[in-house]
Amino acid sequence: MRHLLALLILLTLPLAFAQQREMRLFIWSEYMDPAIIKAFEQRFNVRVRIDLYESNEDMLAKLQAGGVSQYDVIVPGDYIIPTLIQLRLIQPLDKSKIPNIRNLEPQFANPPFDPGNRFSVAYQWGMSGLMYRKDRVPTPTSWSVILGPGANQPFVMMDSIREMMGAALRFQGRSINSRNAAEVRAAGQVLLNAKRNPRFLGFEGGVGAKNRLVAGTATYAVVYNGDALRAAAENPNVGFVVPREGAALFLDNLAIPARAPNPEAAHQFINFILDARIGAQLSNFNRYATPNRASLPFITPADRRNPAIYPDAATMKKLEFVLDLGRDTRLYDEVWTAVKAR
Repeated sequence: MRHLLALLILLTLPLAFAQQREMRLFIWSEYMDPAIIKAFEQRFNVRVRIDLYESNEDMLAKLQAGGVSQYDVIVPGDYIIPTLIQLRLIQPLDKSKIPNIRNLEPQFANPPFDPGNRFSVAYQWGMSGLMYRKDRVPTPTSWSVILGPGANQPFVMMDSIREMMGAALRFQGRSINSRNAAEVRAAGQVLLNAKRNPRFLGFEGGVGAKNRLVAGTATYAVVYNGDALRAAAENPNVGFVVPREGAALFLDNLAIPARAPNPEAAHQFINFILDARIGAQLSNFNRYATPNRASLPFITPADRRNPAIYPDAATMKKLEFVLDLGRDTRLYDEVWTAVKAR
């Protein structure tokens, strides 16, 4: 009997070890350099499995459906983090295991949505705006080219509630974070009118919209700046602009789900991403701005000078951080659901 028990233990040890050495990453599509994953795997002897999502809301729903105990690292946007904390879906970080946190720029080291970085650390930051085909239309200056009644070119809207509601609110001269019910409902009507335009091609994640412009089926698309820059690398006829009314400024972050199977590897991964050279490698790959002060000297010089990645002061004044809306989130959800359903 003892020999049989010993044999069973020996047979199960490899399986237990394999489970211990796996880390699962839940992240936006096209948002991680595969070479970074390979380097992390080799350095820490951890196999990384990656699942993808296209919106903060999709990520939240997956966590609530059991993902909180399936994933080790997630990449939530700024405004969703208070919700994740309130629902106890993410765990406090052990910052003694993340010494590279000292590399963050001061403005990203104590964000209003997570004071003291108790639950999250900055990953990348950027903006939403309009991607367009330079070979078909002049540089757009306003959201009216897709949200106005005269929109006459095929266009795609982003399948993301806060970016699209934010664009409609700014188009009407309101704050992206308006809590005024009449303003929010009016913005929903703007989106509904745009959806009814025969030139509307549908809602897409940033990557899907990028592909539509590269292929030429769309002339305009609402995207994040990094998606637009990657599209321009594939097709020089693609441009990007922040409309004069303004757009959303975002900060994506790294966090660990509350019941992560491998929190040790998760902390190692977060610290690895915050390394100066790895942080630069990440931004050089995905064309978003780094929040890592130590990484800036290693950023590709052309990207460092590119206002579509590191905006000038005039553009920054047109951008607005997307904030947590508390109870008013339900109003946005209600309006957005009506836009998508009709």
